[in-house]
Amino acid sequence: MTNTAFLGRLGEFELAANGIAGIYYLVMYMVAYGLNNGLQVLIARRAGQLNTTGIGQLFSNGIQLGLASSFLVIALTLFLAPWFFSQTLHNQHIYEAALSFIRIRIWGLPFLMLLSMANAFYIGSGHSKVLAVTSLCQEMVNIFSDYVLIFGKLGLPAMGLNGAAVASVLAEGTGLFVAYAILFGKSYHKKYLLFTYLKPSWPIMRSILTISAPLIVQFLFSIGSWFIFFIFIEHLGERPLAISNMLRSIFGFFGVFTWSLAATCNTMVSNVIGQGKSELVFKAIRKIVVISLICAITVCILVNLFPHTILQIYTTDKPLIAEAIPSVRIITLSTILMAVSGVVLSAVTGTGNTRINLGIEFAAVIGYLLYCSIVVEQWRSPLYIAWLADFFYWTIIFVLCFLYLRSGRWKAKSI
Repeated sequence: MTNTAFLGRLGEFELAANGIAGIYYLVMYMVAYGLNNGLQVLIARRAGQLNTTGIGQLFSNGIQLGLASSFLVIALTLFLAPWFFSQTLHNQHIYEAALSFIRIRIWGLPFLMLLSMANAFYIGSGHSKVLAVTSLCQEMVNIFSDYVLIFGKLGLPAMGLNGAAVASVLAEGTGLFVAYAILFGKSYHKKYLLFTYLKPSWPIMRSILTISAPLIVQFLFSIGSWFIFFIFIEHLGERPLAISNMLRSIFGFFGVFTWSLAATCNTMVSNVIGQGKSELVFKAIRKIVVISLICAITVCILVNLFPHTILQIYTTDKPLIAEAIPSVRIITLSTILMAVSGVVLSAVTGTGNTRINLGIEFAAVIGYLLYCSIVVEQWRSPLYIAWLADFFYWTIIFVLCFLYLRSGRWKAKSI
């Protein structure tokens, strides 16, 4: 949201290029996010079992897996991104700007990967308050760096779009430093034996990958389909892409409520199963869904009452704002659907049967891409119609997750 807000002051082109580059980086981040979720499930299960040694073994091996995968993703990006962007983007200027941005931005991935591993520990072990501190420090650095690097303040050169990339890398490095400073400062590393088992253990890594690999593929499918959606939008023109980047930022910011509650559901489901109290799983899911719905409905009302005010965070271009409002109203409605489906999907993750997650995601992505290819790419429908694709996606997710959880097949899963 910070990058988009600052870049919106430069113009539509910067918003459009940032939309493509930002989504690409999000796709690459899904490797870290999948490992994060898998590690979180396992740590929460060990916490429920009061197994401190198991937590330490998981954390140490998770860090090693995270670093190795981040450098692999960097190498793939540097070699393959130029070819991929050249084959999919129609606007040569957007192609050049997005590529320049991502070549800087991708170097933040090792920082983000290590931060994700720390976050998995904090959430899985029940110390999630630390995340508020790391996020606040990240955001302060991001805002300051965006201001001085994008516009060239305090004697620094005006870097424009690339300034946002550098600012993001600096922010991720800050988050990493703060997260691990707290880890050592509060002696969590001693209490949970976090760095006692630094020698790689293939059985531990295999257990992490068994849970995480389907999640990584699942998230790659999920955000990858969103990336394809943005490529289709780029084919509609620079303005629809600029508007979609603002919508992505709004959707992402207000989706924080849902995803934080989804992470909570993931952890709580795994923890109570670890305690041998499977009968509490549905009770936990229902309570979290209700809180998530209340948050989403509140957000939906506020955004629909004050759409101009929110869009002015990103741009002062009145025609651009007016054109964006119908799509804003659509995404607020899909946010309500996401508030339920996102939490229920994380509940499935918490059961540990992540292959089911992958199957559910695959079915939802197929439906989503069919809608996008017909309605957006072939029919060239208005932007607000294009964003209705989210309704298909989240409806499929909810139906399949509900059927799986109600079946009770997850009760026999051991991790």
